[in-house]
Amino acid sequence: MSHRILVVDDDPHIRDVICFALEKAGMDVAVAQDGADALAQFERTPADLIVLDIGMPELDGLEVCRRVRKTSDVPILFLSARSDEIDRVLGLELGGDDYVTKPFSPRELVARVGAILKRVKTQPAAETKGQTQIERGRLKLDAERFDVRYAGAAVPLTALEFSILRLLASRPGIVFSRDQIMESAYPGNVHVSDRTIDSHIRNVRAKFAAAGCEAIIETVHSIGFRLGDVN
Repeated sequence: MSHRILVVDDDPHIRDVICFALEKAGMDVAVAQDGADALAQFERTPADLIVLDIGMPELDGLEVCRRVRKTSDVPILFLSARSDEIDRVLGLELGGDDYVTKPFSPRELVARVGAILKRVKTQPAAETKGQTQIERGRLKLDAERFDVRYAGAAVPLTALEFSILRLLASRPGIVFSRDQIMESAYPGNVHVSDRTIDSHIRNVRAKFAAAGCEAIIETVHSIGFRLGDVN
């Protein structure tokens, strides 16, 4: 079955370029010309992934992401102007899975979409060192149910956030470099920046802080990250 991708951008030329590239890759595409249209379409017919422009008038991509995240963990790939670095980082912290800067290569965009879909598809069934369930202190991860809990309370993570935390929890005490985290979280050798990983880690920390865990991920200066205090 083909994946259904919702493409949201107020520029018709960009929509056409993205749709052509995705359809050529065998995906079904729906289009929305603004944020309100995107929310209405997604409510009627959920998509497997949303390609979402940040810089739209009235209801921008960041607000669309906020509203979608209230009810869904659907993967979101942001499109942003090269000068809007702050918005890109904020988008990732709101729960976006990745971003592509304009102007972009259609081939790169399709590769990133494919990598995200592959990660989401394999996430529940994949095994890290044979473990589908991991329990460390008050932290519990169930990969088959895509469920994360701290002290019994559910912590809502995106697929990529889950992947990062699961990697760290699979080997507590081991420090993972950014390259190792990127290799695990982004299959298919899709290039992402260090800032992307850092943004997702900040997002995981914020969600766990809200659940009462202030040190879910520890930074080891100049080396990388490891699982923090979950007891």
